[in-house]
Amino acid sequence: MMPDTEPFVFMGGTFDPVHNGHLRTALEIQQWLDLPQLCLIPSKMPVHRDEPGCTSEQRLAMVQIAVADEPRLCADDREILSDKPSYSLLTLESLREELGPQRSLCMVMGMDAYLGLPNWHRWERFLDLCHIIVVTRPGYSFQDDTQMRNFSDRHAAQSAETLRQMPAGRVLLHELTPLGISATQIRRLIAKGDSPRYLMPDAVWDYIQTNRLYGF
Repeated sequence: MMPDTEPFVFMGGTFDPVHNGHLRTALEIQQWLDLPQLCLIPSKMPVHRDEPGCTSEQRLAMVQIAVADEPRLCADDREILSDKPSYSLLTLESLREELGPQRSLCMVMGMDAYLGLPNWHRWERFLDLCHIIVVTRPGYSFQDDTQMRNFSDRHAAQSAETLRQMPAGRVLLHELTPLGISATQIRRLIAKGDSPRYLMPDAVWDYIQTNRLYGF
Protein backbone atom coordinates (compact mmCIF):
# COMPACT_ATOMS: atom_id res chain seq x y z
CA MET A 1 0.00 0.00 0.00
CA MET A 2 1.27 3.46 -0.87
CA PRO A 3 1.93 6.02 1.89
CA ASP A 4 -1.36 7.66 2.81
CA THR A 5 -0.10 11.07 1.62
CA GLU A 6 0.24 9.78 -1.96
CA PRO A 7 -2.59 9.21 -4.44
CA PHE A 8 -3.62 5.57 -4.77
CA VAL A 9 -3.53 4.88 -8.50
CA PHE A 10 -4.70 1.65 -10.09
CA MET A 11 -5.31 0.11 -13.48
CA GLY A 12 -7.97 -2.58 -13.76
CA GLY A 13 -8.47 -5.07 -16.54
CA THR A 14 -8.98 -8.65 -17.56
CA PHE A 15 -5.23 -9.19 -18.15
CA ASP A 16 -5.98 -12.26 -20.24
CA PRO A 17 -3.00 -12.52 -20.29
CA VAL A 18 -1.05 -9.59 -18.89
CA HIS A 19 1.51 -8.33 -21.42
CA ASN A 20 4.19 -5.70 -21.93
CA GLY A 21 1.66 -3.16 -23.22
CA HIS A 22 -0.15 -3.24 -19.87
CA LEU A 23 3.06 -3.18 -17.89
CA ARG A 24 4.74 -0.39 -19.82
CA THR A 25 1.63 1.81 -19.59
CA ALA A 26 1.42 1.21 -15.84
CA LEU A 27 5.10 1.99 -15.33
CA GLU A 28 4.95 5.18 -17.41
CA ILE A 29 1.95 6.42 -15.41
CA GLN A 30 3.77 5.59 -12.16
CA GLN A 31 6.83 7.55 -13.28
CA TRP A 32 4.82 10.47 -14.67
CA LEU A 33 3.00 10.90 -11.34
CA ASP A 34 6.17 10.15 -9.33
CA LEU A 35 4.37 7.53 -7.24
CA PRO A 36 5.95 4.93 -5.00
CA GLN A 37 3.75 2.32 -6.65
CA LEU A 38 0.86 1.70 -9.06
CA CYS A 39 -1.52 -1.24 -8.62
CA LEU A 40 -2.92 -3.63 -11.22
CA ILE A 41 -6.32 -5.08 -10.29
CA PRO A 42 -7.40 -8.10 -12.37
CA SER A 43 -11.16 -8.51 -12.72
CA LYS A 44 -12.76 -11.75 -11.60
CA MET A 45 -15.43 -12.05 -14.29
CA PRO A 46 -15.58 -9.03 -16.60
CA VAL A 47 -19.14 -7.77 -16.99
CA HIS A 48 -18.57 -5.99 -20.31
CA ARG A 49 -16.44 -8.60 -22.10
CA ASP A 50 -16.47 -12.23 -23.16
CA GLU A 51 -15.52 -14.88 -20.63
CA PRO A 52 -11.72 -14.95 -20.16
CA GLY A 53 -9.59 -17.71 -21.65
CA CYS A 54 -8.41 -18.98 -18.25
CA THR A 55 -9.48 -18.81 -14.61
CA SER A 56 -9.39 -15.66 -12.53
CA GLU A 57 -6.83 -17.27 -10.23
CA GLN A 58 -4.54 -17.96 -13.20
CA ARG A 59 -4.87 -14.40 -14.50
CA LEU A 60 -4.06 -13.06 -11.04
CA ALA A 61 -1.06 -15.38 -10.81
CA MET A 62 0.26 -14.09 -14.14
CA VAL A 63 -0.03 -10.48 -12.99
CA GLN A 64 1.73 -11.33 -9.73
CA ILE A 65 4.51 -13.04 -11.67
CA ALA A 66 4.79 -10.11 -14.08
CA VAL A 67 5.31 -7.51 -11.33
CA ALA A 68 7.33 -9.67 -8.92
CA ASP A 69 10.63 -8.05 -9.88
CA GLU A 70 9.26 -4.51 -10.30
CA PRO A 71 8.74 -2.79 -6.93
CA ARG A 72 7.01 0.18 -8.60
CA LEU A 73 4.09 -2.05 -9.63
CA CYS A 74 1.93 -4.35 -7.54
CA ALA A 75 -1.01 -6.73 -7.94
CA ASP A 76 -4.23 -6.36 -5.95
CA ASP A 77 -6.46 -9.42 -5.53
CA ARG A 78 -9.61 -7.77 -4.16
CA GLU A 79 -11.78 -8.48 -7.22
CA ILE A 80 -10.57 -12.05 -7.55
CA LEU A 81 -11.32 -12.78 -3.90
CA SER A 82 -14.69 -11.02 -3.93
CA ASP A 83 -17.92 -12.98 -4.27
CA LYS A 84 -19.54 -9.99 -6.02
CA PRO A 85 -19.65 -9.16 -9.75
CA SER A 86 -16.61 -7.32 -11.14
CA TYR A 87 -18.28 -3.94 -11.35
CA SER A 88 -15.80 -1.07 -11.22
CA LEU A 89 -18.16 0.80 -8.91
CA LEU A 90 -17.86 -1.94 -6.27
CA THR A 91 -14.07 -1.86 -6.53
CA LEU A 92 -14.07 1.92 -6.15
CA GLU A 93 -16.35 1.68 -3.12
CA SER A 94 -14.06 -0.94 -1.58
CA LEU A 95 -10.97 1.19 -2.17
CA ARG A 96 -12.63 4.37 -0.90
CA GLU A 97 -13.71 2.62 2.29
CA GLU A 98 -10.15 1.41 2.79
CA LEU A 99 -8.44 4.70 1.93
CA GLY A 100 -10.81 7.04 3.73
CA PRO A 101 -12.62 10.09 2.34
CA GLN A 102 -9.66 12.45 1.88
CA ARG A 103 -7.00 10.47 0.05
CA SER A 104 -6.72 10.86 -3.71
CA LEU A 105 -7.89 7.80 -5.65
CA CYS A 106 -7.20 7.54 -9.39
CA MET A 107 -8.45 4.97 -11.89
CA VAL A 108 -6.44 4.58 -15.12
CA MET A 109 -8.16 3.48 -18.31
CA GLY A 110 -7.61 3.58 -22.03
CA MET A 111 -9.61 5.85 -24.30
CA ASP A 112 -11.64 2.97 -25.77
CA ALA A 113 -12.83 1.97 -22.30
CA TYR A 114 -13.49 5.60 -21.38
CA LEU A 115 -15.70 6.17 -24.42
CA GLY A 116 -17.69 3.09 -23.40
CA LEU A 117 -18.30 4.30 -19.83
CA PRO A 118 -22.00 5.15 -20.40
CA ASN A 119 -22.57 1.38 -20.74
CA TRP A 120 -20.94 0.65 -17.37
CA HIS A 121 -22.89 -0.02 -14.18
CA ARG A 122 -23.70 3.32 -12.46
CA TRP A 123 -20.74 5.02 -14.11
CA GLU A 124 -22.03 8.46 -13.25
CA ARG A 125 -21.04 7.76 -9.62
CA PHE A 126 -17.37 7.11 -10.42
CA LEU A 127 -16.22 10.70 -9.98
CA ASP A 128 -17.82 10.81 -6.53
CA LEU A 129 -15.22 8.22 -5.56
CA CYS A 130 -12.16 8.76 -7.75
CA HIS A 131 -10.38 10.69 -10.47
CA ILE A 132 -10.16 9.13 -13.93
CA ILE A 133 -6.87 9.20 -15.85
CA VAL A 134 -7.53 8.48 -19.52
CA VAL A 135 -4.59 7.22 -21.57
CA THR A 136 -4.83 8.67 -25.07
CA ARG A 137 -2.84 8.12 -28.24
CA PRO A 138 -0.96 11.04 -29.84
CA GLY A 139 -3.26 13.13 -32.00
CA TYR A 140 -6.47 11.61 -30.64
CA SER A 141 -9.69 13.63 -30.72
CA PHE A 142 -13.20 12.84 -29.46
CA GLN A 143 -14.57 13.22 -33.00
CA ASP A 144 -18.34 12.70 -32.80
CA ASP A 145 -18.55 11.55 -29.18
CA THR A 146 -20.21 14.68 -27.84
CA GLN A 147 -21.34 13.10 -24.56
CA MET A 148 -17.88 12.08 -23.37
CA ARG A 149 -16.21 15.21 -24.73
CA ASN A 150 -18.62 17.35 -22.71
CA PHE A 151 -18.17 15.11 -19.67
CA SER A 152 -14.38 15.46 -19.93
CA ASP A 153 -14.56 19.23 -20.37
CA ARG A 154 -16.92 19.62 -17.44
CA HIS A 155 -14.69 17.66 -15.05
CA ALA A 156 -11.28 18.42 -16.54
CA ALA A 157 -8.22 18.52 -14.27
CA GLN A 158 -5.83 21.30 -15.21
CA SER A 159 -2.75 19.25 -14.34
CA ALA A 160 -1.57 16.12 -12.56
CA GLU A 161 -1.11 18.23 -9.43
CA THR A 162 -4.89 18.70 -9.31
CA LEU A 163 -5.22 14.97 -8.72
CA ARG A 164 -3.13 15.29 -5.57
CA GLN A 165 -5.10 18.21 -4.20
CA MET A 166 -8.54 16.58 -4.31
CA PRO A 167 -9.72 13.07 -3.38
CA ALA A 168 -11.92 12.62 -6.47
CA GLY A 169 -13.97 14.32 -9.14
CA ARG A 170 -11.66 15.10 -12.06
CA VAL A 171 -10.81 13.65 -15.48
CA LEU A 172 -7.28 14.01 -16.85
CA LEU A 173 -6.30 12.97 -20.37
CA HIS A 174 -2.68 11.83 -20.58
CA GLU A 175 -1.00 11.15 -23.91
CA LEU A 176 1.17 8.05 -24.30
CA THR A 177 2.42 6.13 -27.30
CA PRO A 178 1.21 2.63 -26.37
CA LEU A 179 2.94 -0.55 -27.43
CA GLY A 180 1.00 -2.22 -30.23
CA ILE A 181 0.26 -5.39 -28.26
CA SER A 182 -3.11 -6.97 -27.49
CA ALA A 183 -4.12 -9.93 -25.38
CA THR A 184 -6.26 -11.16 -28.27
CA GLN A 185 -3.19 -11.20 -30.52
CA ILE A 186 -1.25 -13.19 -27.92
CA ARG A 187 -4.02 -15.75 -27.44
CA ARG A 188 -4.23 -16.29 -31.19
CA LEU A 189 -0.48 -16.78 -31.48
CA ILE A 190 -0.48 -19.38 -28.72
CA ALA A 191 -3.50 -21.20 -30.16
CA LYS A 192 -1.66 -21.45 -33.51
CA GLY A 193 1.43 -22.85 -31.82
CA ASP A 194 3.47 -19.67 -32.35
CA SER A 195 5.57 -18.03 -29.66
CA PRO A 196 4.46 -14.75 -28.02
CA ARG A 197 7.92 -14.19 -26.54
CA TYR A 198 8.95 -10.52 -26.23
CA LEU A 199 5.28 -9.50 -26.10
CA MET A 200 5.13 -10.43 -22.40
CA PRO A 201 7.57 -11.17 -19.58
CA ASP A 202 9.34 -14.51 -20.03
CA ALA A 203 8.10 -15.63 -16.62
CA VAL A 204 4.48 -15.18 -17.74
CA TRP A 205 5.13 -17.14 -20.94
CA ASP A 206 6.72 -19.89 -18.84
CA TYR A 207 3.60 -19.98 -16.63
CA ILE A 208 1.34 -20.28 -19.69
CA GLN A 209 3.41 -23.17 -21.07
CA THR A 210 3.60 -24.96 -17.71
CA ASN A 211 -0.15 -24.71 -17.19
CA ARG A 212 -1.01 -25.28 -20.87
CA LEU A 213 -3.20 -22.20 -21.18
CA TYR A 214 -4.86 -20.73 -24.28
CA GLY A 215 -4.65 -23.96 -26.25
CA PHE A 216 -0.89 -24.37 -25.82
